[in-house]
Amino acid sequence: MARIGTHVSVAGGLDKAFARADALGCESMQIFTRSQRQWQSKPVSLQEAEDFYRAWQRSSVETVVSHASYLINIGSSDAEMLVKSRRALREEAERCHQLGITDIVLHPGFAKEATADEAIENIAASLRQLFEDTPDFRARVLLETMAGQGTVIGADFAHFSQIGELLDWHPRLAFCVDTCHVFAAGYDLRSAEAYERFISLIDRHVGTDNVLCWHLNDSKAARGSRLDRHAHLGEGEIGLHPFALLMNDVRFENIPTILETPKEGVGDEGNLSFLRKVRGG
Repeated sequence: MARIGTHVSVAGGLDKAFARADALGCESMQIFTRSQRQWQSKPVSLQEAEDFYRAWQRSSVETVVSHASYLINIGSSDAEMLVKSRRALREEAERCHQLGITDIVLHPGFAKEATADEAIENIAASLRQLFEDTPDFRARVLLETMAGQGTVIGADFAHFSQIGELLDWHPRLAFCVDTCHVFAAGYDLRSAEAYERFISLIDRHVGTDNVLCWHLNDSKAARGSRLDRHAHLGEGEIGLHPFALLMNDVRFENIPTILETPKEGVGDEGNLSFLRKVRGG
């Protein structure tokens, strides 16, 4: 079965996230290991790592996923931005290595003044450098599907297959599928037939075995709108059916399925309850 969870706050300390996830009955969780809106961050102390490890041992959470800073753009053609982004991603990998987290979700980046192909080459080169510089690290980078705003990379699955080929499908390269993002990018998954076509498309471009996380969100915006507007499950344009299909899809057994829905309204409790119900527990 898919491992149901949500994005959890680390306010008060990284280890505090586990109590919040346990209170919600999560089997997986996503956290920020640092402020996602700042370049500067302090390294994880030995005490923080020990507290995190002990809290994880006591918790029912099986899988922890980190989400890298939104500031990072490893596809940038700007030399200064590229250096800062590569350094920030390296620091994120180091924190995850210290904490025992094996998956880092990363927005691929923006081309801006460059072409998409140039940005894709920069992304591949950045990841190659990270993997070569950290051969003893287990942390994988999960490139996230994007909604398609502006010059963003990752709204087209062909971008991911290009990156994979440039990296010879490195074992530390993987992917995270965000349901709102792919829908906004133009992919349909609302019926059983559309869902199967969509999964077949994933398999053709990156392989279903390389999808190691899902972000679950309904979409306030229409299909193909390229607008990233998250909604509670069943309260947007996608509807409930594809989430029920995903929860029972053996191709994604034991994969973390992380809510990134609004905290107000039915909140995490309501969305998690629905997922458990359709999964059968």
